[in-house]
Amino acid sequence: MGKVVVAGGRCKFFKWEIGKIREWKPVKDLLAWGRAWSLWSVHLCTGCCSPELMAMACSRFDAERFGTLPFPSLRECDLLFVLGIVSEKMAKRVKLTYEQMPEPKYVIALGDCAISGGLWWDSYNIVQGVDKIIPVDVYVPGCPPRPEAWIQAVQMLQKKIMERGE
Repeated sequence: MGKVVVAGGRCKFFKWEIGKIREWKPVKDLLAWGRAWSLWSVHLCTGCCSPELMAMACSRFDAERFGTLPFPSLRECDLLFVLGIVSEKMAKRVKLTYEQMPEPKYVIALGDCAISGGLWWDSYNIVQGVDKIIPVDVYVPGCPPRPEAWIQAVQMLQKKIMERGE
C-alpha cells in the first residue's frame, strides 16, 4: 500500500500517503459517519433547562441511541450543549470550555436564554446569545426546550456533519 519507515522500533507511513487516503471519497464518508454517530457531549448548564437534560438521557427518550454520549472530560468531547443564561462573567468560562475541546467541535445552543438572553435580554451583564462568544451549529428554541427538540437538534447536527464530510 505504501512505503513503511521503521524508526525507533515503530512503523510509520509517510505523512503524505495518509493524507491521500483521507481524501478518498469512501474513506471521507466513513470518517464523517463515524463522527456523526459518536458525538461525545459535555453540558454547560447555567439555568433551568437541566431537568430536560435529565429527561433526554432517561429511558423514555434515550439520547444515546442517537449517537450522543455524555462524557465528563472536555479533552475527549466534540459536542458542547450550552443551556441557560450566559453572563459576562460566565462568557470567559464558555470560551475556555470551547477552546479545550479537540477539533472538530460542534455547539448546540439550547433554550431562549442561550440563544438570545431569554427573560434577561436587556440586562447589562447578560450576553445576548452564546453565538457572540463561540460559533453555534444548531439552535434549539424553547423555554425550556422539550427532549424531542434536543434529539432533533442532534439529528440535524449529524446530517450537517454527513453533508460536510468532515
